[in-house]
Amino acid sequence: MREVPGGVEIDLWVQPRSSKTAVAGQQGDAIKIRVAAPPVEGKANAELVRFLAKQLGVPRSAVEVVRGETGRRKTVRIAGVTAADAQARLGAPPR
Repeated sequence: MREVPGGVEIDLWVQPRSSKTAVAGQQGDAIKIRVAAPPVEGKANAELVRFLAKQLGVPRSAVEVVRGETGRRKTVRIAGVTAADAQARLGAPPR
């Protein structure tokens, strides 16, 4: 998780087809998020964006997948939040 101009970038490990969408701890140096959507036609990415926007209290338009759109390893950019706020709201351990 790192500060960028206007927001924060977070490295994620996404596990699709879970029973519910939730933060599931750490996977190496990334935050692991289980997503209750299949990885087809962008459904898992859409659910990930919806979940992060809700958890961080920002509009969906403030959340963007900047790397790894088709893989499990992703980097998302979230506008309007700080790294400390994102860590607190996602329950991620500080880096």
